[in-house]
Amino acid sequence: MVHRRLQVSSAKAPDFCMGKKINKFIRILKEDLGLLLSISLGVFLFVLFFQPFPIEKLDFNNRLVFVAGLSGIVFLFIALVRFSFHLYIIRDKQNREEFFLPTFIGGFIILFLSSISFTFYLHYVGSVSITFLIMFKVVLICLAAPITLKLHDRFHELKKQIELLLREKMAIQGQVKKYEEDYLNKSIELFSENNAESIKLPLADVALIRSADNYVELIFKEAGVYKKKLIRNTLKNIEQQIKPYTIFNRCHRTSIVNLHAVDKLKKTYNNYWLIIKGLEENVPVSRQYIQKLKEAL
Repeated sequence: MVHRRLQVSSAKAPDFCMGKKINKFIRILKEDLGLLLSISLGVFLFVLFFQPFPIEKLDFNNRLVFVAGLSGIVFLFIALVRFSFHLYIIRDKQNREEFFLPTFIGGFIILFLSSISFTFYLHYVGSVSITFLIMFKVVLICLAAPITLKLHDRFHELKKQIELLLREKMAIQGQVKKYEEDYLNKSIELFSENNAESIKLPLADVALIRSADNYVELIFKEAGVYKKKLIRNTLKNIEQQIKPYTIFNRCHRTSIVNLHAVDKLKKTYNNYWLIIKGLEENVPVSRQYIQKLKEAL
């Protein structure tokens, strides 16, 4: 019984893979069909309106049929080469980006077959005398198809690369956000000058540290309300204690600010001020620190 189940499973696996390949090919076919029809229509309209070949002997209706035949030739060969190329990639499970040489050869095959077919069609169906100038025009018109396909593929590759970079950017931003949240959930302990007194606060709650004579004033949030506490020390000593924490930035000789608490930087005449979120005070910014502060914000 177990042996029969293994046989059934192994039989289903190739069928499933084949179904995935067929579905992938059909999806690619739908994506490319509009592009191929657009290229063929472009050839049809160009030849019809600019008349690069001497087909004036044909009446309007016959001319439409004749030009439609030219565009049909282009469609036939780009479709054959294009879909053969896709089948080759799907069969070998390779990426399009790894096959520069086959795509180059595919474009050359399209150009060669289309040019030869154009020439025979013009000569035997349109009774056009083949000259060097006619051949030059034929090659230029047939060259439009592989160039358009190459540009389309390049654009498609760049689009995929941009989408991949955006996903990587979002993933990195998520990691940075998580790191910042973990970082801000840490606590900081500040000591007085003689280490007789200390205060421990979450990093995210400390908004502003400023000097007050022989003391340092801490402005922090507690239960959503700003509170103040004095600790006997110098701002220079406190700055050394908070040096490992990059969210603190000196903005004035009297003040150190938490960058996460800053709402905006304001300028009045020649003076700069910081607005702290939820705090009705303007924190001065000196010219000495303005550039570094702008970069940090």
